[in-house]
Amino acid sequence: MAGESTPTGRTRTVLVIDTATDTVVTGIGRITTTAGAPECHVVAVRAVADGRRHAEILTSLIAEVLEESGVGRDGIDAVVVGTGPGPFTGLRVGMATGAGFGDALDIPVFGVCSLDAIAHDVGRVSAPGATVLALTDARRREVYWALYRDGGHTRTRGPEVSAPGVVAEILSDSGVDAVGGSAAHLRQSGWGGDDPAITVPSVAGLLGAAAIAVTGGQSPPPLLPLYLRRPDAVERKDQQPKKVGAS
Repeated sequence: MAGESTPTGRTRTVLVIDTATDTVVTGIGRITTTAGAPECHVVAVRAVADGRRHAEILTSLIAEVLEESGVGRDGIDAVVVGTGPGPFTGLRVGMATGAGFGDALDIPVFGVCSLDAIAHDVGRVSAPGATVLALTDARRREVYWALYRDGGHTRTRGPEVSAPGVVAEILSDSGVDAVGGSAAHLRQSGWGGDDPAITVPSVAGLLGAAAIAVTGGQSPPPLLPLYLRRPDAVERKDQQPKKVGAS
């Protein structure tokens, strides 16, 4: 039941979506407001690594998590959607789907930086107060990244898109304790520690990063995708039309 009351406070049922990486992530979670910090519980999850079929599989995965969790569409109180940074085509699939659910059900939609979700997850499995770097593949031999303190809870720089060499300087200067994201691209960027346990945004990380906003009682701001650069395909306004039959 949407917004049901529990002995410890109000519980909000949340649909979670992220398509900022090659892995399509969706799930159902619940956030319970208590006397202390919001408590997050993951009910159902789907994560499928298929960067070419975001639009084809996302709706089916959402239907699966709704069925598994026993939550009807009218039982959803809010939507949390990853806003990137990420490639234009994949990212807009998740954001458009999240916005569509919010509009159809008249419920709030909260955007979360997908790197924040990774950092939040890394913080849960790292030493308290760790400095965290979250990094994902931006293609074109570049990476998306952001830097955090307080165990991944406070972003101090980013999100940015840079060559791996730029991130290598950040790693050497910032005393990074833990990382999350693409292991291969972290290696290219100079990370010499263990491979990350957290490689993509998760339902738990997205819920945790959005929990305070979801339970705060304020209307969320408009969704803004973090593309960080223009899409690969853009209209060439200066291109002259070709004449039919011209040699």
